[in-house]
Amino acid sequence: MSDRISNWTTIDEKYVEDAIRRGATRRELLNMLMFGGLAAAAGIGLLEGATSAVAATPKRGGSIRVAAWNSSTAETLDPAKASLPIDHMRCAAVYNRLTFLAEDGETKMELAESIDTADAKIWTVKLRKGITFHDGKSFTSADVIFSLKRHLDPAVGSVVNKIAVQMTGFKAIDDQTVEITLASPNADLPTILAISQFQIVADGTTEFSKGNGTGPFVMKVFEPGVRSVAERNPNYWKPDLPYLDSFELIAISDDTARVNALLSGDVQLAGRLNPRSLPLLDNQPNIKIVKWLPGNYTDLNSRLDMDPGNRAGFATGIKYLFNRELIQKSVLRGLAEIGNDQPIGPTNVYHNKELKPKPYDPDKAKFHFKEAGVLGQSIPVITSEAAVAAIDFATVLQQAGDEIGMKFDVKRVPSDGYWSNYWLKAPVHFGNLQTRPTPDIIFSLLYASDAPWNESHYSSEKFDKMLLEARGMLDQNKRKEIYGDMQVMISEEAGTAIPVFMSNIDAMSSKLQGLTANPLGGLMGFAFAEYVWLEG
Repeated sequence: MSDRISNWTTIDEKYVEDAIRRGATRRELLNMLMFGGLAAAAGIGLLEGATSAVAATPKRGGSIRVAAWNSSTAETLDPAKASLPIDHMRCAAVYNRLTFLAEDGETKMELAESIDTADAKIWTVKLRKGITFHDGKSFTSADVIFSLKRHLDPAVGSVVNKIAVQMTGFKAIDDQTVEITLASPNADLPTILAISQFQIVADGTTEFSKGNGTGPFVMKVFEPGVRSVAERNPNYWKPDLPYLDSFELIAISDDTARVNALLSGDVQLAGRLNPRSLPLLDNQPNIKIVKWLPGNYTDLNSRLDMDPGNRAGFATGIKYLFNRELIQKSVLRGLAEIGNDQPIGPTNVYHNKELKPKPYDPDKAKFHFKEAGVLGQSIPVITSEAAVAAIDFATVLQQAGDEIGMKFDVKRVPSDGYWSNYWLKAPVHFGNLQTRPTPDIIFSLLYASDAPWNESHYSSEKFDKMLLEARGMLDQNKRKEIYGDMQVMISEEAGTAIPVFMSNIDAMSSKLQGLTANPLGGLMGFAFAEYVWLEG
């Protein structure tokens, strides 16, 4: 391959398909297909409220308090281990990445000045000069190599280890140039480096309680499970950013309490609201709402290695028993798209449109539960406010089960500790995914046999081989076909029921400006603190 791959962009899906049909060059296709979520096709996030969506001139100064929706005493400032949204918010404030996804879906350079390759296997990363860490240390290629190699060390426990292992070689050409070699070609590398866990830490870092990064804020208070306070980095390398003097981050797990905190002025930004809370915000002149459909979802996981998920028919019965339209229209008030039990959302260029959702069919569900030998038994289903709308989803399933003699014992557990004590562990439990930028990342994290977040313990040698084949494929027609087949496999074989793709809903004071949609989800892919400001 002689074309050099750089300047990664995203574009309308129809344009991509037209380009494929007309025989576009590999360079054109690789540039077009770096990110599945299409900002134009998906629709820009909708801003509602008392003020115009057109941003005013940013103003410097002021502090805000932000309410996240879950927390844990296991929170971390180590980006490699970050898994909770509140971790990502905090890490985005103190660290930078080599690249980042802009609101239009384009992969742009951050700490990297450029990323180029001739074959999608050996990549040259040129770094920006004159950047320092919070402690005054200069940013160099050694920091990049240290940060990326950490993900390969089992002792670190990186949550993106299975993605990072494709990086097999690192070389410092000089202080501002790094060469990264992959085990096999992967055209998605610039986008992969935009994942929050690949944020850059200082060479040799072993202590993360201070969050020593190159980012827009310096962490002053970090109390896991309680609160965080960060102040503006006076030496931040991006001109004029950030605008805020400081921000405080807390968690309020109860949705109504989070809304009430916003209405009372106790917080200025409340993330991830349940649609059922929106009536509380109607006709509130001092509140704005941002809605965005990035491909997030809440799923019900039946572990295929545990009873009852290991019984043929049980997971299939669950999929037929979910009333998707009821969830879409009533539970989520229309702020969702019907899902088809696989994780690649409808705004993704690789989404398999031919894969139809299973209809709500209690008779088919009853047949499969009989096949599994569980009809009439009491099946515990673990749910929590920690997974968005999971309690409502569980109630819909329980009521549908009652009508066919299928008993679901819905057990609501606290948000605190849910992700460490129940998620991935309970036989039948809910999960929640904040979208990722490429199918390869999603499949590697959730469905490969050795995936770290394999919620239903799905395992298929065929799937694993297809994942590796598609990763380095430059024939985009074939790549799309393989990803489509993999979605069918997940929908039919995995123990994850994904009834809908949900809109993100964030609400804020009308005085808070600058919050826009992002392909990585709500709160600007958790990087809001760097870009928002206060009016008045």
